[in-house]
Formats: sequence, C-alpha cells, structure tokens
Amino acid sequence: MGMYRKIGLGGGCHWCTEAVFQSLIGVHKVEQGFIASAGKDNSFSEAVIVHFDEHNIGLKDLILIHLHTHESAAAHTLRDKYRSAIYSFTKQEEREAKLILKELQIAFEKPLITEVLPFKKFKASDSKFHNYYYSDKEKPFCKTYIHPKLKLLLDKFGELTDPNKL
Repeated sequence: MGMYRKIGLGGGCHWCTEAVFQSLIGVHKVEQGFIASAGKDNSFSEAVIVHFDEHNIGLKDLILIHLHTHESAAAHTLRDKYRSAIYSFTKQEEREAKLILKELQIAFEKPLITEVLPFKKFKASDSKFHNYYYSDKEKPFCKTYIHPKLKLLLDKFGELTDPNKL
C-alpha cells in the first residue's frame, strides 16, 4: 500500500462534500465530520478529511474541484456551520495550498473567500450518516443537492472521476 496524503476540506454540507470526493480516482478514504482550526476559526464546522494518492490525483485538482463544488466566492450567513476552508496538516502544505488558491483565483470572476487554515481538531459525524450518498442515492436530499454536484463533477472533471462509482 502506497503513502497517502490527506487534506481537510470544508465549505458546504459534508454529505455533499463526502460524495464529491468519494467519486474521484486516487481518493482512498473520505472522513466525514467537523473540523476546528485556531483563533476565530476554532469552532467546529462541517468538513471532510480526504486521503489521496498523489500519483493519481494532485492537491491542485482536489482544491480546484472543491472550489467548483461549493459556494467558494459567496459569504452567506451559514458560514460558521459551513466554513469555506482548506485545512492543512503541515506548514509546507499550507504554503502549497495558498499558492494553488492564488493561481486558481483567475478562473473565478468573484474573489474566493476560501481560506487556508491550520487543522487542529476533527470530530466524526454520526456513523449512520457516513457514506451518505453511496448508501442510498435515491434519498430526496441526494436527488436535490448531491446529484447536481456530481453532474457538474462529471461534466467539468470527468477524467478525474472513478467510473466504477459514478
């Protein structure tokens, strides 16, 4: 088994985020739950930890997909519950993610509000919600909220999706 990297991603409902990242090649595991950072961002916010194989998918691709599959340029009122963030596990990863964000900004008309924050704590969501989409794709929530995100994923990033899953 190869070495996996991990990155924390938050921005929307973690049921949706989990489904998006579970659908990609090179993603070994997605942990669904809540992440807290430091300072003003020390409260828990819905997020996932994505474990990935860099030989199959890069951090830049993961961040690009993340920015396109949640409201990364909108500061809506639920931002405490759904903080738009990339949670780094090391200083090196923090620098890398900040550079990637800066580079990707040109693809977006509005300024990105997604922040790169240090990962501090993780709290898993209730296990009955894990694998939310892939345990029953026909749930009304899945049809309303997750299907459109996965359609966008296929349309825009089809080459990075796992055909065995979608």
